[in-house]
Amino acid sequence: MIRAATLLCILMLAPVPPSLAETSNQLAEVEKAIRAQISDFPIDWVKPSVIKGLYEVKSGTNLFYVDATGKHLIAGSIFDTGTKQNLTKTRLEEINRIDWSALPLEKAIVSGDDDGVPIAIFTDPDCPACRQFEKFLNKAEGLKIYSFLYPLETLHPQARAKSEAIWCARDRHKALQAVMLENEGLGKAGCETPVGDIIALGSRLSINSTPTIIAHDGRRLSGAIPADRLRAWATKTK
Repeated sequence: MIRAATLLCILMLAPVPPSLAETSNQLAEVEKAIRAQISDFPIDWVKPSVIKGLYEVKSGTNLFYVDATGKHLIAGSIFDTGTKQNLTKTRLEEINRIDWSALPLEKAIVSGDDDGVPIAIFTDPDCPACRQFEKFLNKAEGLKIYSFLYPLETLHPQARAKSEAIWCARDRHKALQAVMLENEGLGKAGCETPVGDIIALGSRLSINSTPTIIAHDGRRLSGAIPADRLRAWATKTK
């Protein structure tokens, strides 16, 4: 059931193309109006939405809506009541896609099926959801998995040291599973690692939670999902 407090529903909603009046200057004015109301609100861009007079505001990986005055900010989803499609969810998937070719796969731990559908995972060895997800991955079939060690140090102070020790192990995937599934200790890292680079990469990509999964076509998904759902999602086509 859709709650009115969190979702914006428009009856018989149809996409409205931006008018010629929706110029870059007007969008800049809308952004200026928002900042006048909330000076510390991080804004990536402002664009016209599917509803005339309402604007999209991208902030990190989130999407908000605002009127031209900047005084009314909406956090929620727009639904097409004809098709029952969540237009906001579809839009978020579109604007948050990641360029797969830009991922440094040589800095990931590779596991799964060599000829499987590729996915990338940003994982933290001390993250409870990541540990649960690692159990699911043991049952996954038909996937080639690239695991990036991405410790969230503010939440898990020991995670970086564990990540670096995993990278320096002789068998990285075996070490990752030993730490995450068996809670084994590996001692100190004895080599140079790409962990710092992956932390910087995750920050640039606005990856704020783990596990975060990236499909080969750039879609992203957060959270631990069972193996069957993971494969269905990874192989999804438009």
